[in-house]
Amino acid sequence: MTARLPASEVAALVRAVVPERTLDSDEIAERFARARWSAIAEPGDADAGRLIAAVGAGRALASLGATSGDLLGEPFGDALDRWRPRIRQVDTALHLRQAARFGARLVVPGDPEWPVGLDDLGVHAPPALWVRGDAGMLARLERSIAMVGARAATGYGEHVTIEAASGLVDRGFAIISGAAFGIDGSAHRAALASGGATVAFLAGGVDRFYPSAHETLLTRIVEHGAVVSEVPLGTAPTKWRFLQRNRLIAAASRATVVVEAGWRSGSLNTAGHAAQLGRPLGAVPGPVTSSASAGCHRLIREYDAVCVTTAQEMAELVDPSGTPTLFTGDPSPERTRVLDALARSGRFVPQIAAICGMSIDAVRAELGMLELDGLAVAGPTGWRRVSS
Repeated sequence: MTARLPASEVAALVRAVVPERTLDSDEIAERFARARWSAIAEPGDADAGRLIAAVGAGRALASLGATSGDLLGEPFGDALDRWRPRIRQVDTALHLRQAARFGARLVVPGDPEWPVGLDDLGVHAPPALWVRGDAGMLARLERSIAMVGARAATGYGEHVTIEAASGLVDRGFAIISGAAFGIDGSAHRAALASGGATVAFLAGGVDRFYPSAHETLLTRIVEHGAVVSEVPLGTAPTKWRFLQRNRLIAAASRATVVVEAGWRSGSLNTAGHAAQLGRPLGAVPGPVTSSASAGCHRLIREYDAVCVTTAQEMAELVDPSGTPTLFTGDPSPERTRVLDALARSGRFVPQIAAICGMSIDAVRAELGMLELDGLAVAGPTGWRRVSS
């Protein structure tokens, strides 16, 4: 429990998690209050959002001592019943000390790092975000796409995810996901492997990497991207928090793509948030016999999701007019086959020829033309496609 702390101690705690700017006393008090609210109210609590929006986090916090259910002239009886069990238990000082120990940052609305897309959540927006990694990356999510899908992904789903995420990174998009097994993990790994930006939203504290088997992956995301949560460090992920976390993924990104999902997949929850927010929604089709793609087909048939099959089509969800192509004219079938066979990690000519079903001499001739057009380059690991 946080006892009444001296103003100097509160200032020191807040400044430890916002070291990059100078804060006056009012800003310090507001941030401390928002950090406290992030532990008192469950994610997406509309009553907390309404109260904070009306009077600010600090005054809203002070009003919780009311003996009646009326706060500042409005009825909040049920909400007070939800909040009271935590008011005396929440130790905001401990949360801030833990954040400082892990190098986490506290980001609040109005900060340059705040993802403006979250403002579209209205009263369901979080009072603050706890961030490990590059907090500044959150301000650059105006060009981002969320890629989500089944935890029990098939080889097909993972292959599509890796190719699409790499292609989106090549086009300057950040990849947002939830760091789960399956599609989420594949999307993050592909973005990292391509040298791109990626952000993971967690359902628990950013000091409690979940799933634990993804600790190495999440550590890499901290080093090269950002790991974000709306709940303080030390908070455990729960089913409700996973469902609410999905609204952040949908709101922070410009579009959401469901790569692979069963009929009742949790990814459809993210898709529902995206649709409610008016965000573009894409779904990747799969084999009609695959139950792992039934959810995607459902989104396309019943919820007007756009059928997307390539990184280019996914990029068009965000910018329909921005349709860069690899060729100025219609490519020959041979050129298309060679280009399709190139990998971003590099392949040697005999391997490319085997994939294309062409002779080695014919492949070399096409590679020479692709190199002249700036579409392919040779390196130590073989020939690779040049990022568009």
